[in-house]
Amino acid sequence: MSPTRPVPLGRRSTAALLLVSAVGVVAFGWPLLGAPGGDLVGHSADAPWLFAALLPLLLAVVVAQIAEGRAASGGEAGMDAKSVALLGVLAAAGAALRPLGAGTAGIEPMFFLMVLSGRVLGPGFGFVLGAVSMFASALLTGGVGPWLPFQMLAMGWVCAGAGLLPGAAGLRGRRELVLLAGYGAVASLLYGTVMNLQGWPYLGGMSSSVSFVAGDPLPANLARFTAYCLATSLGWDLPRAAVTVVLCLTLGTPVLRALRRATRRAAFAAPVAFTDPSEGITADASADASGR
Repeated sequence: MSPTRPVPLGRRSTAALLLVSAVGVVAFGWPLLGAPGGDLVGHSADAPWLFAALLPLLLAVVVAQIAEGRAASGGEAGMDAKSVALLGVLAAAGAALRPLGAGTAGIEPMFFLMVLSGRVLGPGFGFVLGAVSMFASALLTGGVGPWLPFQMLAMGWVCAGAGLLPGAAGLRGRRELVLLAGYGAVASLLYGTVMNLQGWPYLGGMSSSVSFVAGDPLPANLARFTAYCLATSLGWDLPRAAVTVVLCLTLGTPVLRALRRATRRAAFAAPVAFTDPSEGITADASADASGR
């Protein structure tokens, strides 16, 4: 039996996720896509603020679409109070974990919780959880800036990807932990890479061998970007990946068990039925009369 998903993915919510992801790809990669001398390159200073205003709105649309997914396609309840409560608890936990290592050699223990939560609760819930957790952690640490929408989107992709891993219904035990640890390592490295791409074009004063050159051919800029990642961020990305692997292998079993138990007890898929209170009173009165 497939696991219950608190936030299901219907056709409209899937389309919305694909749309915001496509906009996110453009937001991250637009410097590499600009033609030499084009307006996109010429307005590079305005782009971060434009996307900072646009992405939260698109993420809000995605949340709304996911919330009505079941109601639109399956006739069941959408994102109810139980889903919102679980989202709040996990987002608060992720936000609390991030300051424990953020800024210290790339050690970020929140990644392992995001990966495990996305695995158990699915890609829809995972995407929303990743974005909300990053937003909450930014408020907690004072890290609000033009980079925040990109962090929200990248973390949403990390969590959603964990929900798309194979074997969600039957893969358990050590093999599942190894799968999640491997995914966590790759996702940690990719997160650092895409966040580098977000800030790389706007960092001035670097050597021309690693700096972005507006309008240069794509292969030349990609080579500079690779050199930039190796020279500046690999020392943060590798510790983040290593911590995620260690935490997944050591704490993965109890955390996965707790998440699955909470999902079962919440009974997200249970149908809601409304009855007339007078019927219950009549039935009780009949039972009392027969008891005499």
